[in-house]
Amino acid sequence: MLTACAMHIQDRVIKLPQEVFERHADAYDDWFVVHREVYRAECERIREVLPAPDARSIEVGVGSGRFAAPLGIPLGIEPSLSLGRMARLRGIEVIGGVGESLPFKDGSCSSVLMVTVICFFDDPARAFAEAYRVLVPGGVLVVGFLERGGRVIQAYLHGDEAHRFLSQGRFFISVEVQALLRDAGFSIRSAETENEFSVIVAEKKTI
Repeated sequence: MLTACAMHIQDRVIKLPQEVFERHADAYDDWFVVHREVYRAECERIREVLPAPDARSIEVGVGSGRFAAPLGIPLGIEPSLSLGRMARLRGIEVIGGVGESLPFKDGSCSSVLMVTVICFFDDPARAFAEAYRVLVPGGVLVVGFLERGGRVIQAYLHGDEAHRFLSQGRFFISVEVQALLRDAGFSIRSAETENEFSVIVAEKKTI
């Protein structure tokens, strides 16, 4: 059963049309060029807490590979064909799929990264449960996301450049995400928010 805190998460179910990403993949990828300083700052914050990637490290919702490539993560899960092609050009092996149903055996991944993707999950609780399942005991999940209600989100939602993506997302605050992670079985190693971008490090309990 979800904790009381987790139950306060927005209750509407949102299914993001994949054609949005298929049609506007270039616009999605261009964001990282236009906002390169913000992107680099987010990437460095993740680098500081992400365990050194190995052959069993994955990024769920790899998108165009903008995080996996510089961080050295070799494998990504991505439902969008267009974004997946971009990630492959950046040297990432991409498997088509979604966070709620990861195509890996139990305990087969050393670390999992999710960056600005939980807002697009149909079922975040299930996606976290899947991450827990595929991680080795002691394995780490790093989750990076924009906080709900912040000025950054509001600026994007009311602007032209990002509305086609973010207006269809479901956003969270840190305590809500931490509650969902604990419900999935994780222990929280750290949780920090800077410039309305939260990074949570969660660990799968050892047996």
